[in-house]
Amino acid sequence: MKNNVYQIGSGELTFDIIEDILEHHRHLELSDNAIAKIEKCRQYLDRKTEESDVPLYGITTGFGSLCNRNISPDELNRLQENLVKSHACSVGTEIDKEIVRLMLLLKAHALSMGHSGVQVVTVQRILDFFNNDILPVVYDRGSLGASGDLAPLANLFLPLIGEGEVNYKGNRRAATEVLQEFGWQPVKLQSKEGLALLNGTQFMSSNGVYAIIRARHIMKGADMIGALALEAFDGRIDPFEDNIQQIRPHRGQIETGEAFRRILDGSELIARPKKQVQDPYSFRCIPQVHGAVKDAIRYVSGVLLTEINSVTDNPTIFPDEDRIISGGNFHGEPLALVYDYLAIALAELGNISERRIAQLILGLRGLPEFLVAEPGLNSGFMIPQYAAAAMVSQNKMYCFAASSDSIVSSNGQEDHVSMGANAATKLHKILDNLENILAIEMMNASQALDFRRPLRSSPMIEAFMAAYRSEVPFVKDDIIMYKMIQKSVDFLRRYRFDY
Repeated sequence: MKNNVYQIGSGELTFDIIEDILEHHRHLELSDNAIAKIEKCRQYLDRKTEESDVPLYGITTGFGSLCNRNISPDELNRLQENLVKSHACSVGTEIDKEIVRLMLLLKAHALSMGHSGVQVVTVQRILDFFNNDILPVVYDRGSLGASGDLAPLANLFLPLIGEGEVNYKGNRRAATEVLQEFGWQPVKLQSKEGLALLNGTQFMSSNGVYAIIRARHIMKGADMIGALALEAFDGRIDPFEDNIQQIRPHRGQIETGEAFRRILDGSELIARPKKQVQDPYSFRCIPQVHGAVKDAIRYVSGVLLTEINSVTDNPTIFPDEDRIISGGNFHGEPLALVYDYLAIALAELGNISERRIAQLILGLRGLPEFLVAEPGLNSGFMIPQYAAAAMVSQNKMYCFAASSDSIVSSNGQEDHVSMGANAATKLHKILDNLENILAIEMMNASQALDFRRPLRSSPMIEAFMAAYRSEVPFVKDDIIMYKMIQKSVDFLRRYRFDY
């Protein structure tokens, strides 16, 4: 990237590239190669529309079950505009602004591949919105995850034609007002363009990309917090030794053992002789459980990378082969299935964390009951475990497989859908709960470790503890806990885990 610019169409997107674009507010522009591909496809489509004597789905016909209704040439532009207006049916809660940015980025990237038949000006306007932080108002419900994410993508692209609302400079405003401020005319959609904008998996994909970015950070935090809890519980290092991982060589398990050995290197606590010969599963089986979650994140990431570097609208145009093919690349099944898998994996990370939370407050191994010096007068850390348990239970509810459901739509034409959008959006509910669960474990483990003083943990744990204690203090007498939990969540989100 040069001069803070990323060129769309310069290569495949990766999670590192996406994070860099979002974090450093990179300016997006179309590469020369992308412009050439887009123009070539558009010119081919214009010629084909003029010359063809057979109906072209979504180009010279209606949509869905109306695919047998032919549209006259002088109404093709109006057909596309009507499509965007009528399909803008997303409802519910406004989605996170980072997900809106991702939707703009991923749609522009997909259109740049030159198989969608759009105008260059249309893709450029999408980039204009991204670059100027003009973020269309999109809601989290309404997509079936097949025919693409029709409803949310329609809301996303209403502002291109001067309709809908946007968030700009902290205010929600009518899109037409913001267009006027920039001196932009609404885009006049040409044949097939509305369909190219609305067909596609960018709502599902953007939610998934954001979930993976969050999950990768949370996974690092879970290892650090788990190591802190192991120290506080006076646990054993044996289950983390490399030889036990190598005889069951799942990649995530090996990585977890390595991470814990690095984190705990140099600890007085972990090195001292232990009275107990083994620890409960929630400590002893961390390599197996955390490792399996890492493998799940890795697998889902691979599927998602394939998806975001694919063309997922319909019909698909192949200028070099003189073909326009109506297919099903918009169907979200590949994402729906792995998102349900990821949901189960992330829920398990919270499940095992809650068990460590509970072990730390039982009054075992020399720790005071509920982690306060005067239990009885003080309830201490009794109720945070309740809160964690409630969120663990709720996450189990979110593990219902959205992909196992399908409801017929479009008068029977679209008779199997993925429900991948529901699978995608519930990931963030699980992640929100997981952040809170891990924050509570961090609270408990830090409190317990302070009862082990003057013994010291490893340099890495002690640095982590010092940073945390600068914001969240040791609890001597009962305090208002929800504030402490929120401070811990904020700390967990900001902390850079470097191991």
